[in-house]
Amino acid sequence: MSETLQPALPDDLDAQAERLMKQLCAQDLMVATAESCTGGMLAALLTDVAGAGHGFDRGFVTYDPRSKQDLLGLTPEMTERNQAVTAAVAHAMAEGALQNSNADIALAVTGFAGPAGPDNEEGLVHFACARRGAPAVLREEHFGAIGRGPVRIAALRVLLDMLEQSLEKAK
Repeated sequence: MSETLQPALPDDLDAQAERLMKQLCAQDLMVATAESCTGGMLAALLTDVAGAGHGFDRGFVTYDPRSKQDLLGLTPEMTERNQAVTAAVAHAMAEGALQNSNADIALAVTGFAGPAGPDNEEGLVHFACARRGAPAVLREEHFGAIGRGPVRIAALRVLLDMLEQSLEKAK
């Protein structure tokens, strides 16, 4: 099996996702995701929660810069070359997911999960959580050269924590 394919996610991630999806449903809120380096793993994790489908609106997997432009409305200048891994891009991805969905909250992630180009930092990941009517929350992590799978799992942890914080503010 390739090191990039995880046989299963850690149980604590499943439990946190289940708790958060139930909170979304209880608060009558919906979430959307805009993912690059996680390749849809967050959407898969959130939609795996039985009985909580009305808390998830849609997911955008925008790995290629052009898909960020086409689906989320980012400008070509913003996504050129390695500029696609910046806080500004993560923020624009989250805002684009909100604008192109019925969600109340959008989570976005872009980064270098594995070895990148000579001027790129392996394990650098940018995150954004946007909520209608509130300022977006941005976060930057430097996970290091721990491997694609571990970076992606670490990114999922950050995204779930950001969603949890957003839900706490909504109460």
